[in-house]
Amino acid sequence: MDAPEPPPAPRQYPPKPRPGDHVAVISPSSGLPGLFPLPYELGLRRLESEFGLLPVEYPATRKMGASPAERAADLHAAFADPDIKAVFASIGGDDQITVLPHLDRELVRAHPKPFFGYSDNTTLLAWLWNAGIVGFHGASVMVELGRPGALHPRTADSLRAALFSPGPYELTAPGASNDIGRPWDDPGTFASEPVLAPCDDWSWRDPGRAAVEGAAWGGNLEVLSWLLMADREIGPPEAYAGCVLFLETSEELPPAEEVFRMLRCMGERGLLRQFSALLMGRAKSWSFRRPLGREDAAAYRRAQREAVERALDAYAPGMPAVFDVDLGHTDPQVVIPYGGVVRVDGPARRITVTY
Repeated sequence: MDAPEPPPAPRQYPPKPRPGDHVAVISPSSGLPGLFPLPYELGLRRLESEFGLLPVEYPATRKMGASPAERAADLHAAFADPDIKAVFASIGGDDQITVLPHLDRELVRAHPKPFFGYSDNTTLLAWLWNAGIVGFHGASVMVELGRPGALHPRTADSLRAALFSPGPYELTAPGASNDIGRPWDDPGTFASEPVLAPCDDWSWRDPGRAAVEGAAWGGNLEVLSWLLMADREIGPPEAYAGCVLFLETSEELPPAEEVFRMLRCMGERGLLRQFSALLMGRAKSWSFRRPLGREDAAAYRRAQREAVERALDAYAPGMPAVFDVDLGHTDPQVVIPYGGVVRVDGPARRITVTY
């Protein structure tokens, strides 16, 4: 594996696709499209019907158990093909870190393209950061594009802006969200939209007296902790000075104490104090393994927030933080430009990203 190098400054926003262009759909983490074709194929249809893009599958996209080398080969082929104008991850997983040794950073630098994914795809987004390329945290084919019933309008609007419209985009709190999944192997799941429930508005901590602006870095906290343990793709603390940190947790529902411990390690490494602000995604609080009821889910989210605040008190006191932003494992979901500019205006209670 080539070691991370200081990225070029500023990071490069790759050229955006246009309706009618071909886009790659790959599975750099898991071949779940092969097990659950219903949401996957719905997501493919929506790329074409809702966004006018023509999806192209690669050999390992539907292959469960594809080797890291096979998955890397798909990514290389997608970036190298001049007819492909953007790359979408089908879904996340848990072993994308094993793909890193097989990746060619120079090939991707020579053919920069928008890459969309989140969860385990935090690994590739951090890798692209070190290549000096802005990626896009969000919009997996099976989850957001394959959402039962219909795309959420807020998700669709954010994705459309990230795909086609360079420039600033203001995020707004959704008012209602969904946290509960339905089985992907049941055709009945896709007959209706998820039921939304009222959700907490954004909550600001130490908003400060002036807006801050910086490049976005972060992603899924569990995946970042793996990268830290393996010493992959995370640079020296000063590489993130002035950046805006954004974090979220997954459907594995890590305990609040474990969330604190992961952040404590980031703090002990000197990372947390480098950032100018934190955007914390609304905590996922339901899974098929842990189908929490409403009260237990609310208690889980409260405990996670308290854990994050405890870490900030210890390692980044006074840093502005916004909780319950609809990024990551949440519905609706906004896309965050990974390495792109984010402006956090505490006094005005506004968040603006630049796509």
